[in-house]
Formats: sequence, C-alpha cells, structure tokens
Amino acid sequence: MGHHPVNTTTDASNAPSGAGGTARFVAAQSLLTLDSRHPFTGKMLIDAQDMHRTFMSGFLGWLDGGSLDPRAQMGILSTWTVDFRQARLNLVVQSSLPADWSSIPRAALAEKPEPLTIDRTFRVGDQVAFRTVVNPVRSIPPPPDSPPKTRGTRVPHTPPEHVKKWFARRLQPPGEPAVAPDGVTRIGADTDTDRITVRVLPLVSSPAPHKGLRIARAEIKGTLTVTDPRTFAAALTQGIGHARAYSCGLILVR
Repeated sequence: MGHHPVNTTTDASNAPSGAGGTARFVAAQSLLTLDSRHPFTGKMLIDAQDMHRTFMSGFLGWLDGGSLDPRAQMGILSTWTVDFRQARLNLVVQSSLPADWSSIPRAALAEKPEPLTIDRTFRVGDQVAFRTVVNPVRSIPPPPDSPPKTRGTRVPHTPPEHVKKWFARRLQPPGEPAVAPDGVTRIGADTDTDRITVRVLPLVSSPAPHKGLRIARAEIKGTLTVTDPRTFAAALTQGIGHARAYSCGLILVR
C-alpha cells in the first residue's frame, strides 16, 4: 500500500482530548529500497540487531554517546517488507529529524533513498487506511516466591484471533479515555475488529551476542476512525507495543 509519512510533531494547542479538536503532525520519513541479494542487506535480514544498527545509522551525531534511548528521543520508528520477486528490501524509517543515509553502501541500494515530509491534520471522524507490524505479547507475572523486582515473562500471542484481541485492547471507542482501566495506552481511534486482517509473521532474531533476542511479529491492516485526534497523534508519533527498536509498532496511514 502507498504510505504517507505520519508526523512526529504534534500541534495539540487546539486539540482537547476526547470529543473534539484537531491534531497536526509533521514527520520525516525515508523510503529505502535495498537489493536483498547484497551481503549488506542479507545481514540485516538475518540479524535484527544489524537491522536496528542500519536504520539508526541515519541519525549519527544528533545526540552524544551517553544519551539514554536515542531511538525514542529522536522519534525513530521503522518497518520493512521483502519483495522476493524483485529481490528488494523495502524499509520505511520515520523520525523527528532528517536522516543521512550516506553510510549505506551504494551497491546495496536498489534505488536512491527517498525522503518524504508531510504536514497533516486529523479530526474526529476521519477515516484512514492503516498497516502496522506489532510485537503482540502478554506479560505473565513472576512466581510469588520470586525476588523483589523480578520481571514477568513476555509470551507472544500467535493465533491471529489473539492478535486481534491484543489490538482491540488498544482501540479507543468514542468517549473513552486515552488510557484503559487496565492501564493500556489506547490509540485514539476505533475500528470493527471483524474487518481488520491479521497475518502472523516469522520471528526475527539475532545471533551472538544477542542469542536470546527473538521478536514475535504480526501484521495488522484495516481502516481506523479517529476518535481522539491528540491521542491518535501520539500513537502515530510514538508507535504501539513493545520491540519498537526492532521495527515493530510504527502505524502507517494513508
């Protein structure tokens, strides 16, 4: 599907959360088309950490080396697909800053990187087609006898119906607050979950030294109706769910 970039700057001065208002977005997106047969690209496809390094390489120098979570600070999100017939890796990178892709070997690029900018305003009732790849996981609490501060275990949802339920928890029907009673952050939009499509994608992983890295993924497509423009802006800006450093969570709209 054609992808409009979505903004990483929110102008919400006239956008009360909930019943009315508008929210404006301004974002940079880069469309990168790489030759999937080139070794540089091949490494990205078999190593999720290498994919992360590649899209972060477009933003070197904006922050000093000690900055915490530079990806989140610079609003960087990404998503990718592979066209096997054309031998192409299609990578979309969204950010709040312009990117510089000069570090990518020229021979690995099937086409020149295409920078896009959009300035778009959303209103209550707007309908947008969307596509997102998410990391649909649930957290299982640690056993009662675990040491303090022990983290729960994240378990992926694999049946498509469970992925739909994961997504449904993040929908925001008209008049509902931006944060659900169970603490889940909603996306400022609603849809009929019977009309969305879900495709469970292969895991992505990383070899040593990240052997434990295994990211479950699912693609969700459909149409959203904006119910809370300000919250919708935040969802487009920040992404949804976990594994945003590994090309999950970016919502592409048109």
